[in-house]
Amino acid sequence: MKRVSLEELFRKHPFDSYQQQYARIRELLEKGKLKPVRAAGTNGKSPALCLSYWVVEEEDSFYDALAKELNYRLEPVISIGYYLSHLDEYRKDRKWVLMLDGYLKENRSLLQQPISVNERSFEIWGREKFLAREQGRKILKRCGIETDFLNMYETAEPFACYSHTREIPQNMLILENKDTFFSMRKSMMEGNPCILGMEVGTLIYGGGKRIVRSFQNFGLSAEPYMKAEGNQMYYFGDLDYEGIGIYESLARQWRGHGKPIPFAAAYGKMIEKAEKMGSLPDTKECQNQKLSGGFFSCFSKEMVERMQEILEKGKYIPQEILSISDF
Repeated sequence: MKRVSLEELFRKHPFDSYQQQYARIRELLEKGKLKPVRAAGTNGKSPALCLSYWVVEEEDSFYDALAKELNYRLEPVISIGYYLSHLDEYRKDRKWVLMLDGYLKENRSLLQQPISVNERSFEIWGREKFLAREQGRKILKRCGIETDFLNMYETAEPFACYSHTREIPQNMLILENKDTFFSMRKSMMEGNPCILGMEVGTLIYGGGKRIVRSFQNFGLSAEPYMKAEGNQMYYFGDLDYEGIGIYESLARQWRGHGKPIPFAAAYGKMIEKAEKMGSLPDTKECQNQKLSGGFFSCFSKEMVERMQEILEKGKYIPQEILSISDF
C-alpha cells in the first residue's frame, strides 16, 4: 500500500467544496480503497477527515494482468497451469520465471551444449547456486520443465589418484583413507608394483563417503586409460559398517564394466593382524548397520564369519592396521 496525505487527495479535485471532497473520501473508505492512518490525527474540521491514508492496491486488475501475462507472453515450453491456479505464487516467482522465459527466447541454442548445473544456473538466472541450493528446481517443477531439458550435468569433487602405469588392462584400487593411499603409493614408487600379491596399475584415494559421489562422474573426470574395457576396479576400506556401506553404495551405482569388488587379500591381512593383537577399537557411534550383503558375497564363508564376529562384538578394524611393511 502507498501512503498519501489528505492534501494530496484534495489536490486531485481543486475546485470541489469541502463537503464534496469529504463525500468522495468517505466513499473510497467504504469501498476499501483507502484506509485511514489514525496516528496521523484529523484536520479539525466538521465533519473531520484523517490527515493521512493508505491507498489499497487494485488487486483484481493486478491479478488480471498476471493471468494475461501467463497466457500470452511466455514461451510455450513453459507450462502455465500451476501458476494460473496459484497467482499469488506466480507473483512471488515472477522475476525468476521471466528470466527463464527470456533465456528460452534469446539463448535456447545454448542448450545444445551440455554444461554443469552451476554454470547453467548462472547462465539463466545470474546465480550459480540457484538450482543447487535455492528455489531453481521448484521454479522448474512449477513451469513443468524437467532438469534434463536444460542439458546439464552434476559435478563432484575430483578424485586424487596415482598412476604407476597407463597400460591396459590393469587393476585399479580405491582406498578409503589417506594414510593407506600414501603408504601404498610410496611402496609402488619404490619399485614394488604388487600390493599383497596383486599387480596394481592405479591407486585412487576415496576420501570416505566422498568417493561415491566422485564416481558418479567417473566417465567425465577419469582419463581414457582408466575407463578402458578389461580394467578391474577393487575397493579396500575400514572393516566397519561405514566402510562396508561405502563399498555397497559404490557398487550399487556402478555402470559399465569392471564393477568394483573388495580387495580380499587386504581384508584377509587386516583380520590376520587383528587376531594377533587381541584387542580392537570400539565401533564408532551412529553408523548405519543396514547392509545389503553385497560386500560379504565376495568372500568365503569362513572369512565372512570372522568379519561378522568382529562387527557383532561392536569392534572394527581400521585400514591403518596395515602399513608399508605389509605390502
